[in-house]
Amino acid sequence: MERPSLEINLPDTHEEGKLYVVDSLNNLNKLNVCPEGSQHVLDEEENTGGTGENTAGSNIRNQCLFFVTFILTLIVSLALVSFVIFLIIQTRNKMDQISSRLISEKNNIEELKKMNNMILKHLNQSGIKE
Repeated sequence: MERPSLEINLPDTHEEGKLYVVDSLNNLNKLNVCPEGSQHVLDEEENTGGTGENTAGSNIRNQCLFFVTFILTLIVSLALVSFVIFLIIQTRNKMDQISSRLISEKNNIEELKKMNNMILKHLNQSGIKE
């Protein structure tokens, strides 16, 4: 297969225009010569204007920053959840202690009522009046 010639006759163009046309033709030639897998590299070079390393470094830096921020957020969230669980367990333990105290106090009050009733009965039987 023959490839068509990429030469174009441009009458009276300035140096910048010539460089632009040459760059465009080079890019077109790369598109025809390069495999499809390398197309994204060419697109990145066109978008960055030849500073692909700076953009790649910046992109990696941004990804690392995002990853570090994400990890720190997860760690802080885990710490907060652990603290809340600790507080719930402590509160449950305190409530258990308070309920057991209330039950024992209730038993003590019932025993005191029984003793009071027994004393009153004994006093009434002995005939001592106030």
